[in-house]
Amino acid sequence: MEDRELLALVELGGYPNFVPLYRQSGYRVEMVNSVRKAQAWLKRHRPRVLVAEYYADPQFRDRISNLESLLATLQRYGVEAKVIVLIDEKYVQNLEKVKQRYPVHAVLTFPIETAAMQAALERIRGETDVG
Repeated sequence: MEDRELLALVELGGYPNFVPLYRQSGYRVEMVNSVRKAQAWLKRHRPRVLVAEYYADPQFRDRISNLESLLATLQRYGVEAKVIVLIDEKYVQNLEKVKQRYPVHAVLTFPIETAAMQAALERIRGETDVG
């Protein structure tokens, strides 16, 4: 199988470890625990998939969430990764503002079910492996 990379940004956690599922789906997995580490990794890699948690913090001055800087980095480096966002239901409305500027492939709300993650990965495989 073609070597494919998946970047998982786990800042808060609180859901199953999906690394075995990612690997079973054919991805080489890189896990980081901060947006800064993810941005540094993206300088040298072009993942097919990015899985990231969404959270909002009143301390953010120039953005709504942790996700905007990361998605802007994807755009800046021309990375066309499929983005899967893990989010608390109460922030879904805020995410809509982010989605107006950046493409998001799938949104999974807490509690994150393994079947939902698997379905998102299968949709991505169907979209990216055609042709």
